[in-house]
Amino acid sequence: MDNLSRRLLQASCAVALTAAVASPAAAQSTRKDLKTGNKFFEQENYRASIPYYEKVLAKDPNNAKALFNAGIAYMSFDKEKASDYIYKAQKLKPKVSKDVEYWLGRVDHLNYNFDEAVAHYQAYNATLKKNDQRKEELAQLIQHSKNAKVQFNAPKDIFVKNLGPTINTQYSEHSPVISADDKLLLFTSRGENVTGSDNKKKGIAADGEYYEDIFESRRIDDENWEKPRSLSGVLNGKGHDASIQVYDNDTKMLLYRNDENGDIFSSDKSGGDWTAPQKLNSNINSKSFESDAFITPDGLTIYFSTGKYSEDGTLDIYYATKQPGGDWGNAKSLGGNINTKYDDDSPFLSRDGKALYFSSRGHNTMGGYDIFKSNWDSVGRKWGRPENMGYPVNTPDDDSYYRLSPDGTYAYLSSYRIGGYGEKDLYTINYIKNVNIKGQVFSKKDSTTAIPGVELTFNGQKADKSPISYRDVTKSPNGDYQVAVLSARTYQVAVSKDGKNIETQEFAVPVSTNDSTTITKNFYIDYVDTTGLAGLRIKNIYFDTDKYKLRPESIKELNNTSAFLKANPGLNISIEGHCDSRNTDEYNMVLGQNRAEAAYNYLTKQGIAASRMTTVSYGERKPAAPNDSPENMQLNRRDEFKPVFKEGEPIPKIVQPAPAPAPAPTAKPLAPGKSKVKLADGTKVKTKVDEDSDKVKVKTKGAGGSESKVTTKNGEIDGKAKTADGEKTKLKTKVD
Repeated sequence: MDNLSRRLLQASCAVALTAAVASPAAAQSTRKDLKTGNKFFEQENYRASIPYYEKVLAKDPNNAKALFNAGIAYMSFDKEKASDYIYKAQKLKPKVSKDVEYWLGRVDHLNYNFDEAVAHYQAYNATLKKNDQRKEELAQLIQHSKNAKVQFNAPKDIFVKNLGPTINTQYSEHSPVISADDKLLLFTSRGENVTGSDNKKKGIAADGEYYEDIFESRRIDDENWEKPRSLSGVLNGKGHDASIQVYDNDTKMLLYRNDENGDIFSSDKSGGDWTAPQKLNSNINSKSFESDAFITPDGLTIYFSTGKYSEDGTLDIYYATKQPGGDWGNAKSLGGNINTKYDDDSPFLSRDGKALYFSSRGHNTMGGYDIFKSNWDSVGRKWGRPENMGYPVNTPDDDSYYRLSPDGTYAYLSSYRIGGYGEKDLYTINYIKNVNIKGQVFSKKDSTTAIPGVELTFNGQKADKSPISYRDVTKSPNGDYQVAVLSARTYQVAVSKDGKNIETQEFAVPVSTNDSTTITKNFYIDYVDTTGLAGLRIKNIYFDTDKYKLRPESIKELNNTSAFLKANPGLNISIEGHCDSRNTDEYNMVLGQNRAEAAYNYLTKQGIAASRMTTVSYGERKPAAPNDSPENMQLNRRDEFKPVFKEGEPIPKIVQPAPAPAPAPTAKPLAPGKSKVKLADGTKVKTKVDEDSDKVKVKTKGAGGSESKVTTKNGEIDGKAKTADGEKTKLKTKVD
């Protein structure tokens, strides 16, 4: 609790006591309960005060003073209820306390209402005199709310998990310590199963809470722990005892005892138990408060927090090294980059010694203690500027005792969070990892026909609302895909084929804290694959490296495509541009689009309606062959032409265009006159040549009903033809 809060609590209690005595209208029992509640409140025994305030409120629900003090008392146990009580008290009696605006700011801050908290702090600040020392502390609280708003609006993709009711109680649990094999958890609890006490009532400290004791629990599996047991009476003495660290292959332990305002002790493992704790030397411990420590894996350096060197007793982090005699040498400060004029506590180093984690009430905290990380600057030989680890590692309340797991993949910490089991609970901190999603795409019509060439795009958001997108295209012949996506969010999956969006499906991906999780997800879509239609003959065209200019042979093939499309006016196509893998994916997407548009523009000039064609680029994403040889790369530099049919309409019958009429042979002049010929297939041919042989007419009539008429005159050919199905074609050109 900050100093300003403590001073205001004392003032508030004094007013409350006066009100209890000077209220002749109140019933005797109500006055007695209020007086008793205020007595505990004055002693900062808030848990003990709450039942008496609740008794008062059961008889007098609108007792503003009982609501107000109960709300403050609830701040350590139920912040939402604290807010309700204080706001109700202020509504019933606006001047229930001269400090009410301060407390409204506190509960708003703890309940994530940061703008409202700032407004209340500023209103309270306006009531203070110019030289009031509380103004400086209020300025810090206002900055906390501003910091918290920034961090809360830019959350990290981190999964915070409560260790559950087997470990956590309605009381405070903190100081987690994990064994080297990650199977044994030591922690500190102020629960009911504690051992020592120097009061008459077993285990109860002066503040009405149970004393701190060290407990251990063995892991059952990734999710569950055995029922904790208190360690031996040798380790847990009278008063507060707290776990700090196990080290040297779990054979030694650092622990805290409230000896001389709080000191650091050590204990050795002997058989299955721990030896009597021994206090570390005077270079570490003092008559001031020493709260926490960490010994490096080589056993040569200790980092610890102490109030010895600060003017007002606030904690700073120091370190000391082993001397030739085996004891700790003189303490040295970690410096101004780490230590502030506020409490800096709970040091912990990564296994490689390059990262320092600690808790601080200074720097850019969100409020109370926050977890910070500092990296070792090997050039400057100092710790770098600490970075706030952000939300949701940190919250507006106290967050402390950050401890990495043995393999460094996750961490433990202690904090009060909405939805917990009481006061501070133990949590694990895991970075959210990718999940491998794989499966197939099938036709919904029969649920068995796999569809290659379907593009799946998973669109989602990071925790900070920035967009993320992952994609893959189903492979031939099984229509299978695989994509790695960030877990713990819902994705909108856009399903498309040949550049046309088919549908969008929603897919929720559960949280994963490792990269080995695989989920199978099949998609069933309304799509009929038409690539195997009988009679469909549209050949690919190919391009030179890094070019989208049409080759001569490509122009010839596009002329065939134009004739085919004219013969099938009900057929629309998608033109797909493809590339080899010589350049970047981004570059190839543009190049592929240019290649598709080159074919599109040519066909448009040939009279194919633009509305019948769409273009799409796949870049290098759908290779026809591996990009492992010049020949295969040539196969990948291509345009493909895929039919597109309107949903719900039957697939049209494919009609082949009539072959272009053959020009009259010019090897030698034709003799003037008329002739008739019947060919072997039954086709009848009539020929008429004028007297000068400069005009020739040829008429054909096929046995199936096809007809053609070609006139050649002065080097020009003018012809027309009709197929057996009635489709007509005209031709007019010059003969070279």
